[in-house]
Amino acid sequence: MKGKTETARDALLPNADPLENLQQSMLAALESYSNVHRGSGHYSMVTTRLFERAREIVLEHLGLTAADYLVIFCNPRRAASLRQQLDNSAFRILSSEDLGLSFGVRAIAVRRSALKKSLQAEPGGGTARLLASDWVIWAKAPGRYEPGTPAIVNILAFARALQIARSAGIRRFTDPGNPAMTAHAILHDDTLTELTGTVLLDALRETMIGRAGVVPTLNGRRPFINLDNGASTPAFEPVWQAARKAMCLPSEMQQEILRETRAICAAFLHAPPDEYEIVFTSNTTESINLVAGSLAAGRARDTETVILNTMLEHNSNDLAWRGEPGIQSVLRLMVDQYGFINPAELESTLRAYNQEQNYGPKRIRLVSVSGASNVLGTYNDIARIGKIVHAYGAQLMVDAAQWVAHREVDMTRCGIDYLAFSAHKVYAPFGCGVLVARKGMLTFKAGETEMIRSSGEENTMGIAALGKSLTLLQRVGMELVWQEEQALTAKTVRGLAGIPGLKLFGMKDPASPPFQNKGGVVVFELKGSMPGNLARELARHAGIGVRYGCHCTHMLIKHLLGIGPALEKIQFLVVTLFPKLQLQGLVRVSLGIGNTSDDIERLIATSGQVVVKKKIDGPDYKSMMDSYLCEVTQKVFPSF
Repeated sequence: MKGKTETARDALLPNADPLENLQQSMLAALESYSNVHRGSGHYSMVTTRLFERAREIVLEHLGLTAADYLVIFCNPRRAASLRQQLDNSAFRILSSEDLGLSFGVRAIAVRRSALKKSLQAEPGGGTARLLASDWVIWAKAPGRYEPGTPAIVNILAFARALQIARSAGIRRFTDPGNPAMTAHAILHDDTLTELTGTVLLDALRETMIGRAGVVPTLNGRRPFINLDNGASTPAFEPVWQAARKAMCLPSEMQQEILRETRAICAAFLHAPPDEYEIVFTSNTTESINLVAGSLAAGRARDTETVILNTMLEHNSNDLAWRGEPGIQSVLRLMVDQYGFINPAELESTLRAYNQEQNYGPKRIRLVSVSGASNVLGTYNDIARIGKIVHAYGAQLMVDAAQWVAHREVDMTRCGIDYLAFSAHKVYAPFGCGVLVARKGMLTFKAGETEMIRSSGEENTMGIAALGKSLTLLQRVGMELVWQEEQALTAKTVRGLAGIPGLKLFGMKDPASPPFQNKGGVVVFELKGSMPGNLARELARHAGIGVRYGCHCTHMLIKHLLGIGPALEKIQFLVVTLFPKLQLQGLVRVSLGIGNTSDDIERLIATSGQVVVKKKIDGPDYKSMMDSYLCEVTQKVFPSF
């Protein structure tokens, strides 16, 4: 750990004021940004390293050691909950708000001995290592206490701001700004304002931050190919500019950003403001957890609440319903080999519970389904599902994390009561989540509503980035986005299906009618190889970033791989006894509007090379990667 003198000497970049210094580091982080953990690509490895370095910086700032303390990153509301569970002597807390930055970040350094007690965790993506329908093996700390995708870029910026504030001798960051700058200008004006449709889409691809990055491979340095958009998406340059301008706004302008972004969300999602309310959160996980808490609080006294979802769901749309007081049980509809729900089964289940009352006081109050699968890419017919759900007196919740950035969402037409998604999957990776709910449906205890709203709204930077991204996508046109991604998906499926030894799951025939409802997600395995090995070889040979494992959909992956109840029990024992053992899973390619036909051709060619185990001589790859990771880390955290 570095001393204070050394940190102060090298933490500042030359010829930059504190805010400009901070923004340079943020841009460096965005240039190699991806989601943390389980990604095999260079950008995921870099971001993971930076994320863990941020924890070290917090401890350095507080004068604490990693041996005694562990850092948990969270939003203001989550921080308040953790503080209530801990003795004042067991933690130290830092806030981005104290630095004058609209990041919505809290860093809590908790004494490790305090974590051994029963510290309540919020369920969600990343908090479980493995689960089945009736048991959960939770992740270790700190992941256990950081539900959903953290506000990674915000957290890196916060850690860098701590360094800069100490080095520059300042308490708060300030931005003189432009007196003529308005919320409308931040969210709507840019250098591409006059462009729409295909012309705008082509221009946006050129502005995608990180697009020009080169990474080490066995064939020398090559352009990085991001095929991990389902985990997180990079930022467009205009989105970064909006985020940058919103970092230190006065409170009045922050309120303008909130109002304008709500209007943008309402128009984009076809959710009229007189029918729906929009709540800003930290991610999809928190949004779904809020619905679960509201539903449990508003339960009827003479009935038992049942939640109906499917085998297709992300863990965030499963764990949220399990331990919530007032929710008695969770049912799961099966899906076919392509990931489609059987509408007849949905209707018969609702009829049995809510109309015929075959299960006593049990009533299905909510059907909660994914708008698009993060594993099979399946888009179920939400409009048809909505009609069936409402016909039997239930409400419809949609996890739209994999939907919003790829295909038009029409909440009114589909009869959606609640919808949740994250900005980091919509080309705005600055920690903002969204919950859209019909007015009057969200019910919380006194004072809780204000805490929920203020917690999400503190991240004005992330909210501005989301607003800007949605305006750009609206101008491109979601039908065009869908057509472009469908063409690339078909090319990917055809190419990978022709490689001997490679097995694809889900829809494999682009000419079949169901393929019209498959998004840009393709999962596969190589016989005789663990998914992590295949994913890493794609990175080593060609600089291709994909994701591998169970993708926070443990039950679906086990279903696809034929892991039944007996093998589940063995899995439970193995994971319990050998927690570091890599689990069986699948490799996932997920597309975004930054991808091109050339990206897919390189994926197909490289996959063929890996399958036949073609030998490629080259320099020591590990040494090259170590050098690359240090090089990028130094750009973001110069004191490293």
